[in-house]
Amino acid sequence: MRGKTPVIAMVTAGVVGAAAGGWPVVRAEAGGSSGPSMRTQLSSVLADQKWATPKPGTWTPPKPSTDGLPPVIDHIDTTERVVFLTIDDGYTYDSEFVDIVRKEKVPILTFLTTTYLRGQGQYFLAMRNAGSQIEDHTVTHPNMPSLSPDAQKRQICDSADAIQREYGRRPLIFRPPFGAYNQATRQASKDCGMKSILTWTAEFYNGTSGPGVGYNGFARADGGKGFKPGDIILMHYRKGLAGEFRMILGWIKQAGLRPAAVQNYLPRSLGGNAPETPAAN
Repeated sequence: MRGKTPVIAMVTAGVVGAAAGGWPVVRAEAGGSSGPSMRTQLSSVLADQKWATPKPGTWTPPKPSTDGLPPVIDHIDTTERVVFLTIDDGYTYDSEFVDIVRKEKVPILTFLTTTYLRGQGQYFLAMRNAGSQIEDHTVTHPNMPSLSPDAQKRQICDSADAIQREYGRRPLIFRPPFGAYNQATRQASKDCGMKSILTWTAEFYNGTSGPGVGYNGFARADGGKGFKPGDIILMHYRKGLAGEFRMILGWIKQAGLRPAAVQNYLPRSLGGNAPETPAAN
């Protein structure tokens, strides 16, 4: 879901002390734009993170759908004490958040609404290199079931094309805006090369108020409380994300859990990195 007022900020990165092993400092600035040389600098200094894979015997991979369309996944069946952090949209650019993800080595998955790539592609390049894989969240964030099948296909395919052009990898996982989808959404997802549709178990309403939970509230889709192993948690790129991200990391730690990379719990046939049949103990 999107906020009401996009915060427009140009994000540049200064590479300081790279020869000595230092990291770029990513900070928001008004005006100006970053050219190809910035992309080259970021790519050469920042390396993709490699996240831990699940322990053998602790999880059951989601299954393909019997109808041949991408399955809808809202949690991972696992006994590991892990949850999965996913962040949607991309209209507010919190440079401190990039540093947290990179320095603390926190796995997240970004679902990018590609209209926000205009002038802001460098921010998500920095996010990608900090370890956040970037997946498909449409071009303009519409309510998908309200669109014709062809319009749904354009939203998904055009977004995937833009992400591939910008970052060199085509998304394989789709998240429908508002979590709303129908059979045409699933068919359009397949036609655009998506392997699965990822929704969520719970939402942290960071920087906004949620129904019945108030500002910065946390709500489970099943009406329960707290976290459960295998939860897929939704957050958004909003103002103040860095502080709110620290907040949820604290809650997760207090619950005796840790963040993990959801793509490592999805088999390759569903757009993830895991084998089709996990290793047994």
